[in-house]
Amino acid sequence: MKILVICGAGASSTFVAQRLRRAAEAAGLDWDTAAGTVQSVTESSADLILVGPHLKERAVDLREVLPMPIVVLPDDIFDDRDGRRTLALSRAVLADPRTTSEGRS
Repeated sequence: MKILVICGAGASSTFVAQRLRRAAEAAGLDWDTAAGTVQSVTESSADLILVGPHLKERAVDLREVLPMPIVVLPDDIFDDRDGRRTLALSRAVLADPRTTSEGRS
């Protein structure tokens, strides 16, 4: 499973991606997590894209052109120090791609 976390410059998304990777490993999941920017996203970038809360408007545009689930992370995502909340959100979306942090179906 490949998860891409995107933000404006790739800096804050790096923290989220690292924490998610550690939480996934602790849960016994073989997930590849990476950080990037909106400009780096392609149709083959990932199985799931997590978008920083400050890029909520860009997620709408991405959903129109990309086939994978795209989820806007909650505003307090940077408080998720161990990555477990991000892992739970990712697992929920992968189990049911109609689920997002915004309640979009």
